[in-house]
Amino acid sequence: MNNTQLVDYVVIGSGIAGLSAAKYLGAHGKTLVVTKGAIREGSTHYAQGGIAVALAPSDTPDYHLEDTLKAGDGLCDTDAVQVLVEEGPARVRELILMGAQFDRDGENYSYTQEAAHGQRRILHAGDATGREIEKTLGNAVLNQENVQFLPNTSVVRLLMDADRCVGCEVMSESGLAQIFAGAVILASGGCGQIYAYNTNPPVSTGDGVSLAYEVGARVQDMEFFQFHPTTLYLGDKKPISLFLISEAVRGEGAVLRNIYGERFMPQYHPDAELAPRDVVARAIFHQMQQTDTPHVFLDLSPCLGDVTQRFPTIAKRCLSAGIDIRRDFVPVAPAAHYAMGGVSTDLSGRTTPWSVCGW
Repeated sequence: MNNTQLVDYVVIGSGIAGLSAAKYLGAHGKTLVVTKGAIREGSTHYAQGGIAVALAPSDTPDYHLEDTLKAGDGLCDTDAVQVLVEEGPARVRELILMGAQFDRDGENYSYTQEAAHGQRRILHAGDATGREIEKTLGNAVLNQENVQFLPNTSVVRLLMDADRCVGCEVMSESGLAQIFAGAVILASGGCGQIYAYNTNPPVSTGDGVSLAYEVGARVQDMEFFQFHPTTLYLGDKKPISLFLISEAVRGEGAVLRNIYGERFMPQYHPDAELAPRDVVARAIFHQMQQTDTPHVFLDLSPCLGDVTQRFPTIAKRCLSAGIDIRRDFVPVAPAAHYAMGGVSTDLSGRTTPWSVCGW
């Protein structure tokens, strides 16, 4: 790698956000995607359940908005949620046109249920939806001559000219180098690895938030971290990243039981296993405290059909630990999953002050 490079755009991160940005920026100029690990090492690759989007005939963006605001417990930025639910269908259709293969029920797409959603609106590709999206976007980006990747490269600082970001300094096996660009897109993901028990890949260490903060961009809501209720509990065999048991499993009928085999969620919320994630995670933690055990159980026996076909990735991983999801209770416990806060932006993704990462 040259010690100095000049490009039109730098994208930091190669997950769904980074790949999407690179795909569109590549049509307008030379784009360089910098990623700390391998191209597929981001969180997108590990996403299981699916995408919440109002595409079904019975669904509307207004219904999706209502569910999201309710689940947000009064803390949502309503304008941001409006953008999410209204623009989401068009973005998903773009993925489909690029070749993304989502599950179908005959000629129609198959939707599953997840917590806090009033109806089945989760579009999925088995239980490896993130992998399908990453593959689709990755193939689209790799076919663009204007887009280049710089894997196994860490960004150590953003380069500033007054309050304007003009590039970044990076570190790789080749040493330090500087990349100057007309615009810098920060799409580096979350920081789950700061927690001992988390579902994030090893690269999710919050570098992007730190980089932005160091040059004066505002960060917000860092105290809000979503805990996923159900990760596979393997005792002392805990890896650096815990294996997620998708919420879609509960959407298809699985129920939670304590160490004594008793179902407990109905006593915590009217929606039981499909209550918002924070409610379910706290209920599980309470049961763990009450019974003095490090986990509860997920019982898939109420699910209709062959669960190994619907959730092949989960079935394979559990079987490798000696658990047959068709007949065995699956030991699960909550773990850090998703950073709800981060670098503050406007609805166009610009940091504060708005000129920090602008042209």
